[in-house]
Amino acid sequence: MPADAATPEAAAFAETLRGRGITDERVIAAVAAVDRATLMPPEQRSTAWVDAARPIGAGQTISQPSLVAMMTAALELTGDETVLEIGTGSGYQAAILAQLCRRVVTVERLPELAEPARQALGDAGVDNVTFRTGDGTLGAPDDGPYDAIVVTAAAPDVPPALVEQLAEGGRLVIPVGDRFMQDLLRVRKTADGTEREVLCGCRFVPLIGEQGWSEE
Repeated sequence: MPADAATPEAAAFAETLRGRGITDERVIAAVAAVDRATLMPPEQRSTAWVDAARPIGAGQTISQPSLVAMMTAALELTGDETVLEIGTGSGYQAAILAQLCRRVVTVERLPELAEPARQALGDAGVDNVTFRTGDGTLGAPDDGPYDAIVVTAAAPDVPPALVEQLAEGGRLVIPVGDRFMQDLLRVRKTADGTEREVLCGCRFVPLIGEQGWSEE
């Protein structure tokens, strides 16, 4: 989103990120530039800058902004990457990523969420995000390979399809665990395979799909 989209609330929240261990100034600036309230249902907008997940409909949530910032920083973006996001949701994560890389491809399985997110980012002048609707556990192979991948829902394990679509040297950030609690992992792809690092504990909605959880 353009820098003039920043609100005092967004800017003030971004300042608190340094105290939470976020040191990437580009990420802090990107958070400051996005008005989270505009990507939330009207009844949730008064709580936009409470640092907590909030419902956005269809059983899904917009993640807490400090966690979005941490996941974004963990991707180690420098500006020229192609990034895959699994779980468009409200479009908040994509709006931040769009400022930090060359191109974002975002996949959402629920059309009723994908279309409002597409509209909101288009209205904000974001023109480097490609929207796909489908099974996010299978990624978006036609647009890859990807320098970085972020998954905004919890998987029982890292989907092999996403590892396949990650470029060598790329980073994949994903919550992995059961349906109730997970570890946030950063997976690096090397010439010899993958390396996993636990960043923190977390709790996300389940990643539904062929290489994730089945719907109940």
